[in-house]
Amino acid sequence: MYQETERCVRAVRSKDARFDGWFFTAVTTTRIYCRPSCPVAPPKAENMRFYPSSAAAQQAGFRACKRCRPDTSPGSPEWDERADLVARAMRLIADGVVDRKGVPGLAAELGYSTRQVERQLVAELGAGPLALARAQRAQTARLLIETTALPMGDVAFAAGFASIRTFNETVREVFALSPTELRRRAGRGGVAPAVGALSLRLPFRAPLCPDNLFGHLAATAVPGVEEWRDGSYRCALRLPHGTGVAALRPMPDHVACRLELGDLRDLSTAISRCRRLLDLDADPVAVDELLRADSVLAPLVDKDPGRRVPRSTDPVDFAVRAILGQQVSTAAARTHAGRLVAAYGEPIDDPGGGLTHLFPTPETLMELDPRSLALPRARRAAVLALVEALAGGGIDLGPGGDRDLARARLSALPGLGPWTVETIAMRSMGDPDAFVATDLGVKAAAKSLGLPHTPGALTRHARAWRPWRAYAVQYLWGSGDHAVNRMPL
Repeated sequence: MYQETERCVRAVRSKDARFDGWFFTAVTTTRIYCRPSCPVAPPKAENMRFYPSSAAAQQAGFRACKRCRPDTSPGSPEWDERADLVARAMRLIADGVVDRKGVPGLAAELGYSTRQVERQLVAELGAGPLALARAQRAQTARLLIETTALPMGDVAFAAGFASIRTFNETVREVFALSPTELRRRAGRGGVAPAVGALSLRLPFRAPLCPDNLFGHLAATAVPGVEEWRDGSYRCALRLPHGTGVAALRPMPDHVACRLELGDLRDLSTAISRCRRLLDLDADPVAVDELLRADSVLAPLVDKDPGRRVPRSTDPVDFAVRAILGQQVSTAAARTHAGRLVAAYGEPIDDPGGGLTHLFPTPETLMELDPRSLALPRARRAAVLALVEALAGGGIDLGPGGDRDLARARLSALPGLGPWTVETIAMRSMGDPDAFVATDLGVKAAAKSLGLPHTPGALTRHARAWRPWRAYAVQYLWGSGDHAVNRMPL
């Protein structure tokens, strides 16, 4: 969109928050870049320059606006919608792969050469993977500076900087303030909080319907791994440098997020996974506009606009849970998963709640006795086949994985039919066009609404809903009376 100058100028002049994260506006006279909804008076059109990422604006010599804080705007929904190399790379960068493994590690996960990855990112985003990761580190540093009283040296290394000098230079260059000045502006001081305990806000594009999002997560929560407590959805996190606990509570204009991390270096990865879990980078206006074109869906969309697709903080864990949930009720699926967690999960400490374990890894589940699973023989075989494929690396469900290839390999496993494959695609891989045409709830909703309700006929009708069929599923589910549609009190 950043190449459509007239459209960008109109968005800036109308201060349209829907475009925050889609592009960034730089002002040549002030050398500052902003989000489209910045509250200051818009500059003259001839003084505006548009960039596809904050990293590109920073590389061009612009610093972040102190009023609108463009570095904290929602991410571009393109990276969830698309499945090409650039989108996969952006999802991996957000997950912290460059900080952990460098650009060669990013390229290896994508299956391309370093040169190819660099060239495509620069061509589309105006910045390479190092610059994009640097912009993310700067945002993490700002968050730690403004919301904690940690010593600056701890902030630097927690944000992923290799040295305090690089940290100081980056903060000054990006925000035109020293780290100390940033903290002073935020009014922070005093004693540092408990290690790893952080409270922050997760922005999103309005509207957002929290009922199905948090209702689904609460209704399907695996005992010991997830829970609904005091108005928040809480979950245990397996992170690159340790474990953590996230507590997420919906608010009118943001999602309140409290993170308790064993290692602060996991902060940016934890934030990225929480945003992905709640689908906070979606563009609900574009989704709902297309779905309203179907006269049957229009009343459902108008009733609860802004439905999101509940996803997962660990795609591998959810894939196993999807098989456990085949052809059984939500309560039965939770029971099966809870037993697996109690027997094979990794224990964690949660002083603030009732979380006890991380979901077991595929490597751990390779050791399980299939006879211990209270499942039909065919489903036990399906669990073991999936676990073996995931443990051996034959299927990549992560943010950088190839969705089409993963679908094909899942479909080839015994006991995994269309419902399981599409459920994994929707919630593990985050495919916005995943469609569970064989789901009982979807078929019942379609029938009650007068839509075709056989899988083949409904799939043909749903072609008009592409590329947002996963969101159409949320609206169809929302037409029924089920706990997944109600946020607990």
